[in-house]
Amino acid sequence: MKKIFLLLMASVALSVITYAQPGGGFQRRTPEERAATIHAKLDSAFKLEASKLAMIDTALTVLYKKQDQRMQEIFAGGERPDRETMMAERKKYTDAQDEILKAVLTEEQYGIWKEKIEPSMRPQRPGGGGPPSGGN
Repeated sequence: MKKIFLLLMASVALSVITYAQPGGGFQRRTPEERAATIHAKLDSAFKLEASKLAMIDTALTVLYKKQDQRMQEIFAGGERPDRETMMAERKKYTDAQDEILKAVLTEEQYGIWKEKIEPSMRPQRPGGGGPPSGGN
């Protein structure tokens, strides 16, 4: 009887742990969804003209589609690319995004974007994600 009870408890615990894991159904957002997120942040922060927002939407959507295509090319080789290659590719597209935003935003607006808005858009790790505190 004890064995059955322990087996039952172990299976319940395993089920709870399995369902509690975040990110099991992760799916990357489309270029349009990513551009729409930036559109919403810029619109709420700066109340830009519709024509400026439309330019940003179009340029970012094209950029994100190119980025997705490039990432597919990199991963199509079958081998996992090295970290430096991936960092260089991401930097190239981040720099291109910055140039798009610099062309439309004022210097002050771009500064606010870089200091306050952009950092808030980075994905947060579950549980805080920072280094563990070493104090007693």
